[in-house]
Amino acid sequence: MDRFHLINVFVAVVDTNGFAGAARKLNMSPPAVTRAINELETHLGLRLLTRTTRTVRVTDAGERYAQDCKRILAEMLEADESVSGMHSSPKGRLTITAPVLFGRMYVTPVVTEYLTRYPEVSASCMFLDRVVNLLDEGVDVAVRIGELPDSTMQAIRVGQVRRVICAAPDYLAKHGIPISPDDLHAHTIVSASSVTPNPEWKLVEKGEPRSIRLQARMITTTNDSAVAAAVGGLGLTRLLSYQVAEHLRTGKLKALLPDFEPAALPVHVVHREGRQASQRVRAFLDLAIERLRMDATLN
Repeated sequence: MDRFHLINVFVAVVDTNGFAGAARKLNMSPPAVTRAINELETHLGLRLLTRTTRTVRVTDAGERYAQDCKRILAEMLEADESVSGMHSSPKGRLTITAPVLFGRMYVTPVVTEYLTRYPEVSASCMFLDRVVNLLDEGVDVAVRIGELPDSTMQAIRVGQVRRVICAAPDYLAKHGIPISPDDLHAHTIVSASSVTPNPEWKLVEKGEPRSIRLQARMITTTNDSAVAAAVGGLGLTRLLSYQVAEHLRTGKLKALLPDFEPAALPVHVVHREGRQASQRVRAFLDLAIERLRMDATLN
């Protein structure tokens, strides 16, 4: 019995949520995957997976065993890389995810520098305004904005961003500058949201949280278009500070109600490999952490 082969098949089944997915991933036939799992369960004397005609679920024992197997496989990969000299030259494919605008503005320059530095690595960038599951979608590194839920993922804080209400000077000259949250109701609102047509802006007034529900005149599903509408003088919008940093610097937008801003949101670089991270992941993490921490707009 090749124990390495069996646990490799088991981890593939867990990661792909099924026998067919594992077969495709490992270039095996589905019956061969089934035989490997049966052999492993017989050897252990316990059920790792529960199967129906439609689903495959991991048992509690299987979940614990899968975590141990992943650690063992990672340590074996680490040993292979160390002895083969891969530590001096990262190789393979790296998959990174980040929010769309953050990815374009901050992650793409890091990826470009990284690929230039390490010619034997290729990269896949998933820039999406949704939370990508690193395990399910095979992602190595993610940038997360906001407080993180409890997780087994490794997270390194690299900066912070603020929620900024802003508008173009021309708009403010015509309609006045709001000086309190209540003044927002008198203004045209541009909302970057696909969730609700009536945005609710959470602010802080006299040290206490306060929510202001507004009627949006324009609703858009992209932050870029909200920025463009605000710069064009349509009205007020609320975005993260990095998304409007350049327009604030050049004076195309003016920040409003800064004394009512809630606490800043942390920015983390997240990965799932712990200390067993491959060289290509570690090299990217080192570069990304250094570059993001140096950026003034994230401090």
